[in-house]
Amino acid sequence: MNFRVPILAAPCCVALAAVAAAQPLAVERSVRPETRPVITPVSMSVPDADAPADPALQGFNTWVEAFRRRALAQGIRADVFDRAFARVEPNRAVIEKDRNQAEFSRQIWDYLDIAVSQERIENGQIALQDHAAALDRIEARYGVDRAVVVAVWGMETAYGAFRGRTPVIGALATLAFDGRRARFFEAQLIAALKILQAGDVDVDAMTGSWAGAMGHTQFMPESYLAHAQDFDGDGRRDIWGDDPADALASTAAYLRHFGWTTGQPWGVEVRLPSGFDYGLTGKTVKKPVSEWSRLGVRGIEGGALPDHGPGSILLPAGAGGAAFLTFGNFGVIARYNPADSYVIGVGHLADRILGGPPIRSDWPRGDRALTTDEKQELQRRLQARGFDPNGVDGIVGPNTVAALRAFQRSVGLIPDGYASLGVLRRLR
Repeated sequence: MNFRVPILAAPCCVALAAVAAAQPLAVERSVRPETRPVITPVSMSVPDADAPADPALQGFNTWVEAFRRRALAQGIRADVFDRAFARVEPNRAVIEKDRNQAEFSRQIWDYLDIAVSQERIENGQIALQDHAAALDRIEARYGVDRAVVVAVWGMETAYGAFRGRTPVIGALATLAFDGRRARFFEAQLIAALKILQAGDVDVDAMTGSWAGAMGHTQFMPESYLAHAQDFDGDGRRDIWGDDPADALASTAAYLRHFGWTTGQPWGVEVRLPSGFDYGLTGKTVKKPVSEWSRLGVRGIEGGALPDHGPGSILLPAGAGGAAFLTFGNFGVIARYNPADSYVIGVGHLADRILGGPPIRSDWPRGDRALTTDEKQELQRRLQARGFDPNGVDGIVGPNTVAALRAFQRSVGLIPDGYASLGVLRRLR
């Protein structure tokens, strides 16, 4: 398969890593390529023995010696550890990527334009057809909709075309040594060594993203240990190779573990009535479909709502954008990546792969995303006005949304909790 869709720089399984670039796979059928920015992976070469001593490297070697003792105490064999670390040195590119996150977040409509592009939809349909036999069996065994599994695959690595080339042991060792999230990355590193010790993959083939996410659907090592499947029965849980069956089954197993409900959609686009109470929106408010119907919520075409259990009304772009009635499976996909845009992207891509319609509502495309500094300013100004966001961290979470809604009500704005440049200017 020659897939043409660029992946998104989004967190992956256990919500962490962006995927580094790899070359597209050899193909079964040809499709038109789409432009994709390339990140060149950094080699984990052995330092020159004649070069001057690098203090950072010396510190790393000291850390490795201490970590080796901890790893052996946790059951890692000495020969496994020594082979895994034979060519490892600090990867400065990994640290740079970890410390230099983008200042602007992507607005959901821009995100979906890429996530659910026509190319990605068509490539998903090709993948659904090319792997129909395996997907039939995966759906029957795990009860997870095949289109959702394929959509996760498409979102994470463009259907396997961009699985990442960074050596995982070196990336995780660098991040654990760096210390910013040492405990998390050291645990992932121990898990990666356990994978090597089990013989599922050789150290040279254990590659992935700069933060250690691996394979077709970008599993972090601890998630791999807990959920990876040997679906093809060859004795290895191989999520790295060209055959994606183990990786797709692993994704289905992961979603099932976290409570996937067979036959339930992630959500549906809806139309809200005039005068709707926007204080009822958000994931913390769940109501039976009958109650939403009584409040005047209708399908996007005006018809009755489908009843798939209690749901929440989500407004990812505030009152000026699309509204969705989300069900329990929305939260299950969020265990893969908690960003609402990612969950909507996976769900909507799955729907489109199966021939569903595009999102009908308009988006406020004139808006731009707030920078982290602007989000912090918004929180400070809310706090100064007496609307406590419970801290100034630049993260627009439930407390900030509640404070923002209270402010909006106080000045006669629609209380949708949407952190826009317009509401920041109003606070100013």
